[in-house]
Amino acid sequence: MAISETTYFIKKIKNIFNKWTLATASIILVLCLPLLAILLGLLTGAGNTWDHIQKYLLLEYISNSIYLIIGTGILSSLIGISSAWCVATYNFKFRAYIQWLLYLPLAIPSYIMAYAYVGFLEFEGTFDNITLNTTSGLDIMNIWGLIFILSISLYPYVYGSSWVMFTSLGKKLWESTSLSGITQNKYFFNIALPLTLPAIFAGLFLVFMEVLNDYGAAKYFGINTFTTGIFRTWTALEDINSSIFLAAILVVVIVIIQIINRFFRGRKSYSINDISSNSQNVRKNIKGIHQLLVLTICLFPVVIGFIIPLLQLLKWSMLHISSQLDLFLFYLSMNSILLAFFTSLLIVLVALLLVFLPRWSKNTYMKFLTNFSTVGYSIPGAVIGITLIAASGYFVNYFDYIFNLKIGKYIFSGLALLIFAYLFRFISVAYNPLEANTLRINPSIPESSYLLGKSKFFTLFKVEIPLLKSSIISSSLILFIDLMKELPLTLILKPYNIQTLAIKAFEYADDERITEAALPSVILILIITTIILFLSKYSKVKAY
Repeated sequence: MAISETTYFIKKIKNIFNKWTLATASIILVLCLPLLAILLGLLTGAGNTWDHIQKYLLLEYISNSIYLIIGTGILSSLIGISSAWCVATYNFKFRAYIQWLLYLPLAIPSYIMAYAYVGFLEFEGTFDNITLNTTSGLDIMNIWGLIFILSISLYPYVYGSSWVMFTSLGKKLWESTSLSGITQNKYFFNIALPLTLPAIFAGLFLVFMEVLNDYGAAKYFGINTFTTGIFRTWTALEDINSSIFLAAILVVVIVIIQIINRFFRGRKSYSINDISSNSQNVRKNIKGIHQLLVLTICLFPVVIGFIIPLLQLLKWSMLHISSQLDLFLFYLSMNSILLAFFTSLLIVLVALLLVFLPRWSKNTYMKFLTNFSTVGYSIPGAVIGITLIAASGYFVNYFDYIFNLKIGKYIFSGLALLIFAYLFRFISVAYNPLEANTLRINPSIPESSYLLGKSKFFTLFKVEIPLLKSSIISSSLILFIDLMKELPLTLILKPYNIQTLAIKAFEYADDERITEAALPSVILILIITTIILFLSKYSKVKAY
């Protein structure tokens, strides 16, 4: 009996600690290194300037960040929810095009949007010329102007999640409520909006993360936030330990936002029984003044969030196109595209391993631990960059002291550290949709392949990945867009010999050469716009 129990115990241990478990644990450990770096940074203690920061700057960082989160959350919700409701509920002219045009502001990074609007509204700017110099310029370089810029840049996150939810409410729900004498306004406020809250909160969470990650727009407007403070403490004050302390406080703020998000969702049931594809929300035909009103609500964000800044940038581009349109600009474009392309493929590959390896290991703990390795999107790029710089320094010094190996040049002068930082920050962008879509694969399909003697990797690449083709392509394209726009992380970790369109545009603007920043900005916007329009055609979400 004792031998039998021992054999059973050994067999169980082997099942838990198999090669798939070890492979999963290794990937998770590597991806969690930035989190460990934050903890190690805290253990080293605050730097020399921490007392000054705590006394004179910390309260301003906290208050400004809170104002930006609340203001941007309210304004982006108003724009995103109203436009999503109109697109999902009414039939009007050009609706099929407008529902995708509403995503286009995502093509313009917020810092580039800030440059364009300051030039558009400044004294003797484009707006003054249109109004025949009667306005004397509008000063938006304050926190309210920054809220406006961030809102028109980020509302598509709320719009997209709300639109999908409004569309899937179902005609039976509307018919049953309308028979009770409920008007459409009451239906929206009492039924549709509450049912859409989880989707709205999901979109708002992304908005909040982007607000906390913003560096270029806040720096240009002179608004002190956590991210600008982290940069300033590291560069101007040369105090990396204090910058890590600021980063840790910012992580605490993010955790609080997540807790608030979960609290508002509570344990309420938001399930909808009538969500089949043949019972989608019935749109109402409108004409006349109602159609004009709906068109105004839907086109207004597109005009202010895409057309106006793009036209301003195109106007500036014409001033320098002869001097800037050269091989160097082509080099910048190819650098940006190739870096984003190959990094997005790597991230998707790692995401696929994180999805399937825990399943093959049959270890429930691996699935739980995977959640820790995909939290990078919740951490601003400046935080990740600073902590990786600090951790890399410790790593290099350790190998130099113990093994006499000079590995610093391979870490700091190459792309390895930057690509790893991208991997940590954006892994959840690929992991979440891929993991969700694997649930649609019937387990009998891979099991049949295993019964035929095929290996797990053969089944993955020949059977399961083809079934996930749509999700893989869409995730790769979204990653490509995020990587093309990313600024704080790239600014901190990029090798000295690497330049991108985003970095070059920021450097021009930082040197007060705003008009010269326009051409690389326009090229960046056109590349991202092309991807967004391709996604709109490729997307499996139907325009009901």
